[in-house]
Amino acid sequence: MKVVLQAIIGSISIHIIYLVIMMLVGYIKTKNYKPDIENAWVKVGNLQNEVEFVSVTPPHFYVLSFLGVSIICGIVILSYEKLMN
Repeated sequence: MKVVLQAIIGSISIHIIYLVIMMLVGYIKTKNYKPDIENAWVKVGNLQNEVEFVSVTPPHFYVLSFLGVSIICGIVILSYEKLMN
């Protein structure tokens, strides 16, 4: 039971780190974005095709991701324990 709990905590930690890094990357990209308004008017027809605000990930992907990372963390923990003994 100890390994299962450690694997779940490891999975939660990895997912939190991933989300924080993605938010920081998005913040930095938004902060450093400088629109080129003058040249944007030259190719008006292409503007709508170049913008994407969000891509939606299905909710079951996060559950499967959490379970998969938990299993991988469990395997790594068990392997580490066997190597050290």
